[in-house]
Amino acid sequence: MAAPAEVTLKDLSGQWVMNKTLSDDPDEVLALQGMGWLTRKAIAIATLTLHAKQYTDDASIVHIDIDQTTTGGIKGTTELRTLDWTERTHEDHVFGMLMGRNRWSSFQEIDDAYLKEGWLEGDEEKAGPDGERHVESFVRNEKNGWKAQQIWGFAIVEGKRYHTRRVVVTKGDKVLKIRLVYDWQGK
Repeated sequence: MAAPAEVTLKDLSGQWVMNKTLSDDPDEVLALQGMGWLTRKAIAIATLTLHAKQYTDDASIVHIDIDQTTTGGIKGTTELRTLDWTERTHEDHVFGMLMGRNRWSSFQEIDDAYLKEGWLEGDEEKAGPDGERHVESFVRNEKNGWKAQQIWGFAIVEGKRYHTRRVVVTKGDKVLKIRLVYDWQGK
């Protein structure tokens, strides 16, 4: 289901299901990130649900904690996003040891045009402390030699408003770009 207008980056709390029809196929990106064939095929047939909780801590820093589950309740990765641009380590059973950082974004330091295109930019999308309309995430896996830059926001896809992530993954000379689209399932 498309996201209602009142659901914005001000509060992503709720359940989101990846829309495989509207999203780009992630197989090539997952392979570039070192994921094995069998795991990629399992992901291809599974339904991925994001269980998001967004809150602000005592220091006024926004956190977006996401637990992923797949068909049958199988646990996926856990995303702990702290929007302060501080680099943190994270290890999970899918992607291994990662270094990442996150922040509100107005594309101030985004070079790739793909990450900046196709977004809703109206005042109703303002969510960050300075009116930012997007979340930027940067993560790298030094062992496997890849890095990924994501922009989160809302976009019109086939005439409807969806939570969307645009992702650019780089490993050596290889650069892959995908769009992930999520259906709103409610709180």
